[in-house]
Amino acid sequence: MTDRLRSYLNALTAAPSVEQLWSMHSARMADYGFDRLFYGFTYFRSGDSLGDPADFILLTNHDRAYTDVFIGEGLYFDAPMLRWALEHEGACSWSILRDLHASKTLTPGERRVLDFNRRMDVTAGYTVSFKAVSLRSKGAMALTARRGMTQEEVDAVWTRHGEDLTLMNTVAHLKILTLPKNSAGRSLTRRQQEVLNWVGEGKNVRDIAEILGLTCATVEKHLRLAREALDVETTAQAVLKAAFQNQLFVLSR
Repeated sequence: MTDRLRSYLNALTAAPSVEQLWSMHSARMADYGFDRLFYGFTYFRSGDSLGDPADFILLTNHDRAYTDVFIGEGLYFDAPMLRWALEHEGACSWSILRDLHASKTLTPGERRVLDFNRRMDVTAGYTVSFKAVSLRSKGAMALTARRGMTQEEVDAVWTRHGEDLTLMNTVAHLKILTLPKNSAGRSLTRRQQEVLNWVGEGKNVRDIAEILGLTCATVEKHLRLAREALDVETTAQAVLKAAFQNQLFVLSR
């Protein structure tokens, strides 16, 4: 491992927020020619479904003209490289898309995605699919090469630096999973976090009221607001979802 790579990984693992990590990682990948990144992760995969898009962890520096269609209009579901990522782990060149074209097995949805990507100059790159931590989870990073780069040039970069690039993206992925994330801006207040923390410790409403010096009605109000913020129906679901987002048992910041 080079000193530069070691220094970068140390900085990456010390990042205090998702925003700072993403800014740092985007700049580092651009050094290798990958100036547009798309990271996605879900804890709610079930069969062919990735769950509610509102619950995805999505990070990207693509512009809105791309994301509004790719995510907003649901093109991601038919993206061939996403399909590959769901079925594999490791790194894959987008050169396999040429084989799909040649095989004439593309679905209409897949053709729509590839046509859109061509219009947006998303034509050359690599996808890194990370090892799943459970049957219901999956994460991947799509690295799009800068405009004008061919897939052959991208593959040459990967031949020289692929091991380091895979390592850097894997560490970024693992670090993201440890940081608090407010899905769609639905952050919990400190009091909502506090009452959910106590629920997670096995305390009931009466116990929590006594511990915090509140009335039972006030505790119930904070639990209701937490459920609404997290868009779930039960307090148990709220505890689970907040834990997935690393909004529980966090150090004061």
